[in-house]
Amino acid sequence: MATTEAILQVLSGAGPCVFSSDPCFRSSDLTFSSKLHIKRVKKRASRFMKMFKCSNVLQNGIGNHWFKGLGDRDRSVNATINRLQLLRCKGPQAERVGGVNEGGNGTWFVDGANTLNLNGAASGEHTDCFGAWDAQQLTREKEGFASKGALNQEKEGLATNGAVGTGRDASPKVSVDPIEEEAWELLRNSMVYYCGSPIGTIAANDPTSSSVLNYDQVFIRDFIPSGIAFLLKGEYDIVRNFLLHTLQLQSWEKTMDCHSPGQGLMPASFKVRTVRLDGDDDFATEEVLDPDFGEAAIGRVAPVDSGLWWIILLRAYGKCSGDLSLQERIDVQTGIKMILRLCLADGFDMFPTLLVTDGSCMIDRRMGIHGHPLEIQALFYSALLCAREMLAPEDGSADLIRALNNRLVALSFHIREYYWIDLRKLNEIYRYKTEEYSYDAVNKFNIYPDQVSPWLVEWMPNQGGYLIGNLQPAHMDFRFFSLGNIWSIVSGLATRDQSNAILDFIEAKWSDLIADMPLKICYPALEGQEWQIITGSDPKNTPWSYHNAGSWPTLLWQLTAACVKMNRPEIAARAVEIAERRISRDKWPEYYDTKKARFIGKQAHLFQTWSIAGYLVAKLLLADPSAARMLMTDEDPELVSAFSCMISTNPRRKRGQKNSKKTFMV
Repeated sequence: MATTEAILQVLSGAGPCVFSSDPCFRSSDLTFSSKLHIKRVKKRASRFMKMFKCSNVLQNGIGNHWFKGLGDRDRSVNATINRLQLLRCKGPQAERVGGVNEGGNGTWFVDGANTLNLNGAASGEHTDCFGAWDAQQLTREKEGFASKGALNQEKEGLATNGAVGTGRDASPKVSVDPIEEEAWELLRNSMVYYCGSPIGTIAANDPTSSSVLNYDQVFIRDFIPSGIAFLLKGEYDIVRNFLLHTLQLQSWEKTMDCHSPGQGLMPASFKVRTVRLDGDDDFATEEVLDPDFGEAAIGRVAPVDSGLWWIILLRAYGKCSGDLSLQERIDVQTGIKMILRLCLADGFDMFPTLLVTDGSCMIDRRMGIHGHPLEIQALFYSALLCAREMLAPEDGSADLIRALNNRLVALSFHIREYYWIDLRKLNEIYRYKTEEYSYDAVNKFNIYPDQVSPWLVEWMPNQGGYLIGNLQPAHMDFRFFSLGNIWSIVSGLATRDQSNAILDFIEAKWSDLIADMPLKICYPALEGQEWQIITGSDPKNTPWSYHNAGSWPTLLWQLTAACVKMNRPEIAARAVEIAERRISRDKWPEYYDTKKARFIGKQAHLFQTWSIAGYLVAKLLLADPSAARMLMTDEDPELVSAFSCMISTNPRRKRGQKNSKKTFMV
């Protein structure tokens, strides 16, 4: 056996599939699979060896496209329609590997493998599972990950970036806050690995809970603060892997009771499962991604917000890392368009807002938010702006971009004009006349003045205002929903004056919305007969608990981003200071109960990942406010001009043939 010429980091935790004589994109490697996205691991009891098989999914209907691999080699891949097509990156077979010795640091040395040189650089033609890794990635894998299941970064938390070069420059050692240090350790312990690489974080890692349910899965919405935290730390790989693997799941066949939802739907969550393979080898196993599109979720709720959050995180990745090659990929561009077409599809609705069912967002249980909830509209608006920024200009996208621009203007006008409420607007609603049949009606949605509840009259401060939770014919949901209002600030859906008024409102109602632990998910709680009717007497959503006006620490990061944008970071800093008094001592619970958030939630999971990540992102944004730009979106002059024109003229269009020359229509 020749002297060791290469180092194969089989157990590195994030090693790419690297080979010199068996490239990933050979036509012989094209296989079909109807359901499972597989990495094959072949365990040999005598050697403890592994054989990897990573896979990429070609999106439905892409056609012939070019994927750029390592070393700037372009390869044409012929995609097929209606079935899932896998590109298999085959690792070296155990039989082809020479002597295997384990070094003192856990690294595996492979004799006779002419794959890598001692410096970790590629010695031949390599293509990893995603087709876009470079030699720096190999160095990162050797230095960044020590084992599958634990990410051994330096205590300072500054890591090198393997996808687009190095991350943030290392700074001199400073004292680390013990709460932050604990939070980072917990966040990294929650990481999930697939194909040897980090792919996400589980919802909760609570050792005290006997009922796991689906908290051991990677949720799209739950990973967003985790992903932002890793981006702010310069650790980009896990976010890149998450974006690509969830994109692949988008194309899977998804049915419930013989019905299939529209193309472009992103899963609510997924789980990495290890299953045994059929065959003679008792040690042969495979890891599979098992997604849930809502068909297994409690209540079978539809994950409407998953695709919107995915687009927002994709843009944030490009802004923070500088790696725009990811969003320029053909499969990623196709994924963006599929989400947009699903959201912009024509329907019966007369409003530009998205019509959704109850439980389609963070509030994923029956809470009376069906219709046009503010949270979905704020995420929808933000995703539209992010997508327009990332879409490649081409003839095939012209109609989609035109529809996107039209929707942006109509949506912003609708929300700003009809969802806004302050003391003046409340008095106006109180004096509404009903049953108006006219194009010039003041009470356009036939809102009954008796809907103005006594609690609202007493609760509304003299200064400030907010966007109501929902608007439908003859119905206004006057509850304050925190995420919808906060993200309306971040995304620019609310005007600048409205954004400042929302923050004024939060300050004015601090004892109600922040209290002993930020932040109320909504206010006030549904109680009594109203709770029985609207929630169906949900025992988990009892008054002032869970989604029914519980307090959720994860909302800290969105609040901080909004405050930083409006140059009022002292509000967020004050909220973070309150959270720090007890969140670590309380073991990072999912939510808090009671009107003042004095109790840990009665069914709250401890060590909830997005509570941990939300705190970290808030701290990082306060330390570096400029980093919040990757989350913010602002209107361009064209949209501002169109909106101003609509305000200065009659916004109600009269009947007649459409004017094809108009760019923006309501």
